[in-house]
Amino acid sequence: MEEVKRLKRELIAKGAIIDYYQDTMQIPNGHIAKWDLIDHKGAAAVVAVREDGKLIMVRQYRNALERETIEIPAGGLNGRQEPTEQAAIRELREETGYIAKEIQFLTSIYTTVAFCNEKIDIYLATGLKRQESQDLDEDEYVNVEYYDLEELLTMIREARIQDSKTICGILLYAQNFYKK
Repeated sequence: MEEVKRLKRELIAKGAIIDYYQDTMQIPNGHIAKWDLIDHKGAAAVVAVREDGKLIMVRQYRNALERETIEIPAGGLNGRQEPTEQAAIRELREETGYIAKEIQFLTSIYTTVAFCNEKIDIYLATGLKRQESQDLDEDEYVNVEYYDLEELLTMIREARIQDSKTICGILLYAQNFYKK
């Protein structure tokens, strides 16, 4: 494959959780193209499974979709150098009040490879104990809900769950860890 070459990167806007760049690229046929890039510091997510087999989910309003979603607990890193396992543990505690005895790496995903470098590491959390109430950020409003795996798989099939990290995490759990 021929080489694609970046000629210039220009910061268009700096945001609270992302930065927007426009790259000037030379593509292999010699043409010059403008490509957008959303730069994200990364995130971590958790498939949290209680002793009774129910998965801990969070329901929250998502501005980009203008509606509520049901998702696995997740959140951005507190800087690019923060270990994602640490962020996953923190987000589980903050969003749900649960602490995990065991946490295991499942996979990494890139959410939108065409224009965004957001990488989310997904973990499995077990041995859960409710330690405290939620510790949400000022701009967060999150409801904690509990579902059987079969309920969540149905919601995925019926497109009632459309969040990529949630779908990926639940399907990996179902395929590799769930025992009926």
